[in-house]
Amino acid sequence: MPVSTIQVGEMVPDFTLETYNAAEKTFGEFSLAAAKKAGKWTVLVFYPADFTFVCATEFEALADKHEALKGLNAEVVTVSTDTKFTHLAWQREEKELANVRYHMGADRTGAVSKLFGVYMEGNGLALRGTFVISPEGKLTNSEVNFLNVGRNMDELVRKVKANTYLAKAPGEVCPAKWSNPGDKTLKNPGPQMVGRVHEHLKG
Repeated sequence: MPVSTIQVGEMVPDFTLETYNAAEKTFGEFSLAAAKKAGKWTVLVFYPADFTFVCATEFEALADKHEALKGLNAEVVTVSTDTKFTHLAWQREEKELANVRYHMGADRTGAVSKLFGVYMEGNGLALRGTFVISPEGKLTNSEVNFLNVGRNMDELVRKVKANTYLAKAPGEVCPAKWSNPGDKTLKNPGPQMVGRVHEHLKG
């Protein structure tokens, strides 16, 4: 399996994907360059294949959180190595996908999957990889699951929310239980906080 050349904190090379636009019932294109120009965050959700089982439940869960992600100025694109035509058919036929309104990307050559290190050479499918890219093009979050475990989309929203908050508060960091703006953060962590995290969280 190829290893991603992109680590969290590094810039993501521009790429494009053919898509099925489920909201408009038409075909289109996603461009990272265009998303950056529009000042949007990008959320890429790679998955193994259309017409599969755990994937259908993930799509339904992501559809439930799509408006929240849009409210955070994020563009959501699911990605598999299926064609845009198969995307259309799956979204049309599978009731778990009835509320899907995001772009479904077709990575037929596996080029984008390889870029993020989730392409499986043996079968041409993608692992369950989730990646968040800032409006500047920096990779801020990376998560990869094996084929048999679905992802928690509540946690995805929390991560995007934290990143959008921290973009405006660079002197702060979000602790593990941070959920929303207004929750306690750690401000200007440095020598004074070493061994005193508890006091700063409770103070």
